[in-house]
Amino acid sequence: MLPHTVTKTLGLMLLGTCALLTSCSSYKSSAECYSGPPAMLYGSSAGAPPKAPPVVHQAMQAGNRIQNAPYQYGGGHGGPCWGLDCSGSVSYVLRSCGLLRTAMPSKGFRSYGESGPGKWVTIFSKDGHVFMTIAGLRLDTSSSGGSDVGPRWTRKPRSVKGFSVRHPAGL
Repeated sequence: MLPHTVTKTLGLMLLGTCALLTSCSSYKSSAECYSGPPAMLYGSSAGAPPKAPPVVHQAMQAGNRIQNAPYQYGGGHGGPCWGLDCSGSVSYVLRSCGLLRTAMPSKGFRSYGESGPGKWVTIFSKDGHVFMTIAGLRLDTSSSGGSDVGPRWTRKPRSVKGFSVRHPAGL
């Protein structure tokens, strides 16, 4: 028979392993990381669910302001630009609603906020690309299904394999 402290330690280790295996890293697509009331999509404009917190409405409005902006590598990071890149788009939305102080490159979002999917806002990041979902609606500069690139809303899920999954604290 094992001493109580060893049994307790093994139990905690098993619990931690189970939590790790069932984290958002096990999700296959961005759509699987949200189960709340869906955002509305009207052409290229989005609307937050009525009962969403004010900051979620502000984030949606910020995303609407950059719809159809062209893609520009490095765009949105302080230099002169005519478009936005992926991290510039996510940074713009988060800065517009007070959730980020300065623009950040895509790999910087791997440690932003808290781990796992958020209740309202989730950020998916890896070296070289970042995108976000707000109330289940994806804001991404690529893979929108069309030939245009740049910040666009889409309902189409995206694979999250290899992405860190984070969210702003409380959201």
